[in-house]
Formats: sequence, C-alpha cells, structure tokens
Amino acid sequence: MKLLLTSAGLVPETKEAFVNLLGKKPEYVRLVFIPTAANPELDRWYLNKDKLRLAELGINMVNEVDIEKETKETLAPKIANADVIYVEGGNTFYLMKYARESGFETMVKEFLDKGGVYVGVSAGSMIAGINIETGNWKHADKNIVDLKDLSGMNLVNLVVAPHIDETNIEATREEAAKVAYPVVALSDKQAILVDGGKIEIIGPGDRMVFNSPKILTGHI
Repeated sequence: MKLLLTSAGLVPETKEAFVNLLGKKPEYVRLVFIPTAANPELDRWYLNKDKLRLAELGINMVNEVDIEKETKETLAPKIANADVIYVEGGNTFYLMKYARESGFETMVKEFLDKGGVYVGVSAGSMIAGINIETGNWKHADKNIVDLKDLSGMNLVNLVVAPHIDETNIEATREEAAKVAYPVVALSDKQAILVDGGKIEIIGPGDRMVFNSPKILTGHI
C-alpha cells in the first residue's frame, strides 16, 4: 500500500517522497486528479497551484475526474489505468459523501491493492482515515451535507488533523484527548508516508501524534 497524506499538497518538503513512491519516471505517470472537495468553495485557487506543481514534476498525463458527477459504472473505467489518484482539499464532509455515492471508496482500495499511489491533500487525507470528525475540531470545515456517518475510508488506522500551527494545536490536543484512536496532526510542511507496512511522518517540525506512539516508530 502506497499513500502520501499531506496537509498542503506536494510542497518542497514532501515532493521528493512522492516521486520516490512512483516507481517510474514522472513523465510516464498517469494521474487522476479529483477536485470534488473544492466544489462548495468560493475560492479554488489551490487547484491550479497544485496542478502546476504536478506539471513542474513532469507529470502531464492528468485526467480530472469530479466524483460528484460519477456513478460506479462511469467512474471505474476512468481510474482503472491510473498510477496515481490525487484527491484535493476542500470540504471533507462533502467529499466523503460523494466518495461513498460514486463507489470511489470501494474502488480506491482495489486500486491500492494493485500497487497504485494515493495522494491526499487536507480533506483528501482526512477521508483516508478512520473517520472525518476532526473536520469539526478547529477550522471552518462544516458538515454542509448533513452527513450522519462520519466514517472515513479506513485506508489507514488513524485520523489526520491537517493545517496544524500554534493557533490550533492546543485545541487539537484537547479534542484528541477525548477519543481513543490515533490522531496525527500535520503542519503544512508535513505528510504521512505509507509504503507497504512502513509508516512515517515526513517534513520538518515536531511529530505530533496523539494516542499511538507506535506510529512514531514506523509501524502501522
């Protein structure tokens, strides 16, 4: 299983780890870009920024797929031959709703079993975990679709709390103390790298892990 769960995408501190996961030269990589989480957002500037970062790495075979507009029948062929699925940030609850309804939640597990690489950005990282309730902890990520089931896709046995800085770390620490599952808090220069059975936090700064010190030793 290969995942790169980022807070802010392929920033300079995380892009090398992404390239190392690919197993082939970037110019030969087929990437599916999922912008769905950004659909409710008024300002989607980061979508173009992240597409530019991919192009700068040499990845030009990019197929944009909005899973809100897909069904199980239409989505499957669009991701069947992908090497990388890149899931953008935005509203986590909105994204999870359509990950279920489109069948993406099931398909991505099959994709990973076949050796594909999953890259998450913020909301895209959060839905990869056990659940998405961290979206309510510290920032303006509202449950605008009134999602009742806050389970994530369970690709990793933890919960990601992105965009951590000095303004919200204490609030995150307090919320993490109320739950039993592992919580990994990431700054915008950090990411969780999963490669096979190995897991590590990459990027500069403190490793902020709550409820599971095993993650700090590199074991899932």
